Amino acid sequence: MKTVIKRTWGQMKQQPLLTVLSMLGTSLAVCLIMVEVMLRQVQTVPFAPESNRDRLLHVKWMSVTESRSGADDSSNGPMSLKTAKECFFALKSAEAVSAYNRFFDTMQASVPGQTPVGVDVKQVDNNFFRIFNYAFLDGKPISAAQSKAGQAVAVVSSSVARALYGTDNVTGKEVELNYVPYRICGVVRDVNPLAETAYAQIWIPYNSTEIVNNLWNNGVMGLFSVVILAHNSKDFDAIRLECEKLRAVYNPSIRPDSIFYRGQPDSQEAEVYHNSANNESFLKQENRNMFISLLILLIIPAVNLSSMTQSRLRRRIAEIGVRRAFGATRSEIMQQVVMENLMLTFAGGLVGLIFCWIVSYVGSAELFTNMNTSMLNVAPAIDPWVLFNPRTFIWVLLICFILNLLSSVLPAWKASKAVIVNALGSK
Repeated sequence: MKTVIKRTWGQMKQQPLLTVLSMLGTSLAVCLIMVEVMLRQVQTVPFAPESNRDRLLHVKWMSVTESRSGADDSSNGPMSLKTAKECFFALKSAEAVSAYNRFFDTMQASVPGQTPVGVDVKQVDNNFFRIFNYAFLDGKPISAAQSKAGQAVAVVSSSVARALYGTDNVTGKEVELNYVPYRICGVVRDVNPLAETAYAQIWIPYNSTEIVNNLWNNGVMGLFSVVILAHNSKDFDAIRLECEKLRAVYNPSIRPDSIFYRGQPDSQEAEVYHNSANNESFLKQENRNMFISLLILLIIPAVNLSSMTQSRLRRRIAEIGVRRAFGATRSEIMQQVVMENLMLTFAGGLVGLIFCWIVSYVGSAELFTNMNTSMLNVAPAIDPWVLFNPRTFIWVLLICFILNLLSSVLPAWKASKAVIVNALGSK
């Protein structure tokens, strides 16, 4: 390895222009691919308060149809609290189940003598704070008794607390939401909008508003979604099976209607691409599209890098002839060329990863804003944990390895096939 490093460094100094162009080509390819990967990772990699993403199941939507009708003749959207309780709250194979309002409420938060500020409000129950690990700076979460009784209590984010009172220590004080007084019971660290399910600026009990009475389709449908925390991801199949059993029990009570889940509960990865209530998750299609995109982003620079590798080897044909004359085998020549190119590829990959970090951090608001986050009061920002996640480095190593093989194997094979006499004559 020491010899390979010395030889590679020597070649870099002898052919600086080709070296720089090769590294820039690799860097650009790695940067583009890693931005694509990070767009996916921010939606699936666990980070606080969604630290349990690998154990989460989601039921964002519900579909209801008359028993004599098919799935094509259905009503689709969020469910009622009654449906959530009957089909999911009774789960015995899950650790915790929580319902929350599917769509954000934008309310005016105010205290006497100050100008109201617009805030994103999420209506939840006490189990919501069991599933997501919010960092409490003051006070405590909504309790089971407060949630059940529909008490006018609220958990607020640090930025809201400071905007209203200038401090995080506001437990026990009041905040008016659309001019309805709520007592603050806790303050949490601000939540990144990229944690879409857990995000809000203020959390209140859904029993404290009229949302539970906003029903349609004979009380089967409403404004709620459900999130389920499993003991282990291995329990997903058991939870889905139990959900089907509860559905079978519930459907006779709502005849002639019947509900169905459209492939839910979804894993975190599938939930990201379940944006349409009348379809199943588009995860398979998105995986296919991502595979095609990555393949294109790998092949195009690989062809260009292969040409540069071939150009560098033409200048070294006499050296290869001497090595062959002194007994080096074709496999040894190929190994030498591939290893040298691998060192250059990894160097370019490291530069590309740094570029990717800079682009992702500086342009996070533009890169990671989607249909769900574009209307929020807070712009999304890349979480540092996603940037420095071990999976990121594994992806870079894999990309560099594949890119190296695609760009160096053919030139290396051609170089190893050179006739010794011709090679010594630089032909």
